[in-house]
Amino acid sequence: KQARQLENELDLKLVSFSKLCTSYSGARDGRRDSSDTTPLLNGSSQDRMFETMAVEIEQLLGKLTGINDKMAEYTNSAGVPSLNAALMHTLQRHRDILQDYTHEFHKTKANFLAIRERENLLGSVRKDIESYKSGSGVNNRRTELFLKEHEHLRNSDRLIEETISIAMATKENMTSQRGMLKSIQSKMNTLANRFPAVNSLIQRINLRKRRDSLILGGIIGICTILLLLYAFH
Repeated sequence: KQARQLENELDLKLVSFSKLCTSYSGARDGRRDSSDTTPLLNGSSQDRMFETMAVEIEQLLGKLTGINDKMAEYTNSAGVPSLNAALMHTLQRHRDILQDYTHEFHKTKANFLAIRERENLLGSVRKDIESYKSGSGVNNRRTELFLKEHEHLRNSDRLIEETISIAMATKENMTSQRGMLKSIQSKMNTLANRFPAVNSLIQRINLRKRRDSLILGGIIGICTILLLLYAFH
C-alpha cells in the first residue's frame, strides 16, 4: 500500500513536472516571437518551482526505493516460502515502475536544463547585440572606419602576396628556361664536335673501299693473264 501510494504521488508529480518543462519552453518561444525586449513572465518563479519539484520528486523516489528494499528483505525471509513466487512478481512490478519513473524524471530534468541553458546562451547573445545597437553613433562610426581600414590592409597584404607569388613563379620559369637553353647549347656543341670526326671516319671508309677495289681488280687481272698463258701453251 505504501508503494502504491508513493507511485501515485510520483505519477502526479511527474505529470506536473513535464507540464512545467513544456510551459517554460513555450514561454521562452513566445518571448522570442513577440519581442526581444519583453521580460519573461515568472521566469525566475518557474526556475524556483523546477528546483522545488525536482527535490520533492527525488525524495519520493528515495522513499519508494526504500520501500522496495524492505519488500525485497521480506520476500527473502524464511517465513514465507509458499508465497515467494507471487511476492517476487509483485516486487518486480514495483521495481519496474520505480525504474520507469526514475528514467522519466531524469529525462524531463535533462530536457529542462538543456532548454534553460540554451535560453541563457541566447539571452546573452541578445544582450550583446542590444548593447552593440545601443552604442553611440560616434563609436559605431569609429568601429566601421576601423573595420574598413582593416579590410583595406588585408586587401593590400593579399595583393602583395599575389605579386610576390607571380615574381617567384616568373623567376622559376626563367631559371627553367635558362637550364633548357644551356642543355640545348651543350647538345649543339657536342654535335658540332662530333661532325668532323664523322666526316673523317667516312673519308677513311671510302679510301679503304677504293684500296680494296684496286687490290681485287689487280688480283683478277693477274689471274686472267695466267689463265690465258696456260691455255695457249
